[in-house]
Amino acid sequence: MTMNTGATAATQASGSATNWAPVVAKGAELTLVSNQFAFVEGPAADASGNVYFTDRPNNQIWKYSTDGDLSVFLKEAGRADGLYFDAQRNLIAAADAHGQLWSIASDGQVDVLLDNVNGHQLNGPNDLWVAPGGGIYFTDPYYQRKYWLRQSQDLPGEDVYYLAPGSDAAVKVIDDMVKPNGIIGTPDGRTLYVSDFGAEQTWRYTIDPDGNLSDKTLFTSMRSDGMTLDAEGNVYLTGHGVTIFDRAGRRIGHIPIDQKWTGNVTFGGPQDRTLFITATHGIYTLPMSVAGAATAVMQAAADRSAAATGMASETTK
Repeated sequence: MTMNTGATAATQASGSATNWAPVVAKGAELTLVSNQFAFVEGPAADASGNVYFTDRPNNQIWKYSTDGDLSVFLKEAGRADGLYFDAQRNLIAAADAHGQLWSIASDGQVDVLLDNVNGHQLNGPNDLWVAPGGGIYFTDPYYQRKYWLRQSQDLPGEDVYYLAPGSDAAVKVIDDMVKPNGIIGTPDGRTLYVSDFGAEQTWRYTIDPDGNLSDKTLFTSMRSDGMTLDAEGNVYLTGHGVTIFDRAGRRIGHIPIDQKWTGNVTFGGPQDRTLFITATHGIYTLPMSVAGAATAVMQAAADRSAAATGMASETTK
């Protein structure tokens, strides 16, 4: 099913969008693209700026193209929540129907990357980030789902894990949170932000060369569902609208959303300067004056383009 929604009605959130934060584009308007979903989550942009997102209650992954087309990318989507593209253009999904991590190819073919930790079923992978080297950090809180047959945890805690490139065994890297949720890392692979939803805090960590974490530092006393970063290092937290902090943890703005809950946020679009927001039943876009932070798939595409340009230059000499 494909629909061309174009630019539909803007939300009736109060105030001028330009005044919400200094990183919002001048004259920008917050636009409601569609309000047809049960509960939307997990937006992630591919190398071209097309954004994929989940409608978990309906067990679907959708695609919003840079042309403004909305279409179902994958049915029977493992009740996916968080999404992120790796450098090989596979869509990595936190599929909590059976506590798994999926790698989804462009044709919809699914490869299960992980379905247990030391023989124990994961609680329900919620959000994830793919590091520059290909390792995957993901949060594993326990939220009892209506579609589960199980009624209790198989693991004793609600923790954060790291799956190294090529490995089939995840390693626990954070074990002192109440209920971890949103997670995002910096393009240089040196810093990781993780929100402890249960404790209403967001923390910053240094990523060590072996993938472990150190230097735990409180970033802000605010919880977040999904998270993203822009190219200036600002951190975008969700929940009630979108709240923006600079890299020092100072609040620099807030984007109000006319929905009960804002689940996640990412950058996308042709120049990666459109903020894409998933909020309860609706998806929204907002033009920004800053691009999103480079992701694994976008950096890989840039590297390939630079290499091709270099090769072309050599052949013309």
